[in-house]
Amino acid sequence: MNIGQAAKKSGLSAKMIRYYESIDLIAPAGRGANGYRRYGEEDLHRLAFIKRSRDMGFSLDEVSRLLALWQDRQRASADVKALAGAHIDALNQKIDELVSLRDTLQELVNACQGNDRPDCPILRDLESGCCRHGSNS
Repeated sequence: MNIGQAAKKSGLSAKMIRYYESIDLIAPAGRGANGYRRYGEEDLHRLAFIKRSRDMGFSLDEVSRLLALWQDRQRASADVKALAGAHIDALNQKIDELVSLRDTLQELVNACQGNDRPDCPILRDLESGCCRHGSNS
């Protein structure tokens, strides 16, 4: 099948498939007589693996490592579990950061009178350049 068909079946865009080829996440597709990329069922299976991994929030580097583990039939499942566990830790940290941001913004919204006066605690906090919860992002 051509890249458009592979994109449709995998749920990825053709642009993303070409990008994955360019960074060696997938091997370059073979070319037909017309010069178009040609993909088979094995390619689709790999693309589906990548898509699912990305949907779960794994970085491209982590996806690359997962692909290597997936293809290594001699691998220990402990290696896969360790990688997934580290990803869970990173997700939990991100969740904590998002909750803190939400709580800070909620406090500011609650403090805002929302009237016709120009005084606004939300803008005042943003202007200060620092957050109440210690994050300087």
